[in-house]
Amino acid sequence: MTTVVRTRGLSFEDFEVGREFVHHWGRTFTLAESIAYSTRMMHHNPMYFDEPYARRLGYRTIPINQFLVYSTVLGLSVEDLSEAGGPFLGIEDLVYGAVTYAGDTVRARSEVLTTKVTRSRPGWGVVEWRTTGYNQRDEVVVEYRRTNLSKMRAA
Repeated sequence: MTTVVRTRGLSFEDFEVGREFVHHWGRTFTLAESIAYSTRMMHHNPMYFDEPYARRLGYRTIPINQFLVYSTVLGLSVEDLSEAGGPFLGIEDLVYGAVTYAGDTVRARSEVLTTKVTRSRPGWGVVEWRTTGYNQRDEVVVEYRRTNLSKMRAA
């Protein structure tokens, strides 16, 4: 029996500053998954499961949990940016935009902001991206900067 090993993802050298990625998957949200997510995460803010309460706050109906929107947009970017592995170093400047409701479809795109070879971990570099999630009306729903360690090909 032969095992075929396929390398997936990009290496540090593939991330040129200014390179843009339009992540090809989109994701349509449902109210049920948002309520389930909020419950599992013990995020018991009534705006995520009580329609009259959400309306009193000015929403047209129950919004999709913003943390679900953020984590989904992050997930949409993984195939292009960090699938090859490398420790996740963090998120900065997370900003939410337009409210996401059930039936909205979110897509994502990212741009390489900086790259830096590490001295402390030979064979690795740090890559920083700006990722933007937007809905079917091209309204920004979330935006943030993210950094990861990324393995070099030569390593």
